[in-house]
Amino acid sequence: MFCSTSDSKRSGLRGDVRTHPSPRMAQEQHRPSPDTHPTRASSAVQPDQVRLLLDSCKEAKKFAYCPYSNFPVGAALLTWDGKIFLGCNIENASYPMGICAERTAIQKAVSEGYRKFRAIAISSNKQETCIVPCGACRQVLREFGKHWDLYLTKSDGTYIVKTLEELLPYSFGPEDLQMS
Repeated sequence: MFCSTSDSKRSGLRGDVRTHPSPRMAQEQHRPSPDTHPTRASSAVQPDQVRLLLDSCKEAKKFAYCPYSNFPVGAALLTWDGKIFLGCNIENASYPMGICAERTAIQKAVSEGYRKFRAIAISSNKQETCIVPCGACRQVLREFGKHWDLYLTKSDGTYIVKTLEELLPYSFGPEDLQMS
């Protein structure tokens, strides 16, 4: 399934929206690019891992605590060694104290010693466009690289794949703080 032109323009994203991948689809969508990770060429997310990520982010969405927005979001974060961390959005009566699903997953992974990631999948109940990370989440994800894959879904299971660099071009990261 492909998104229509109007869906692409409305969501501000380039690319095809697809259903759960066949092995060929996952291979076609992966775009290797250089990264600080030493084994970037071997980082392609395998089709079975894509399926697991997509299913896992939907599962994580069930645990969202969102009594104010009624907008549940789930995230599934894949580490370089294949472990998956789940996250959901957790709202608070003091609105700024809430946290997004993507940051929940990152914080869980980092708190257990993980710093290198291959992909993250994000799920919500959006029907018309794919869910995308907010600006704060994009910056937090950027802390850990800019070339890893983000699987952005619609409620019907269709998705697009973007790198963080595509969603946050000309970004500021850890390397910008290193003195020459």
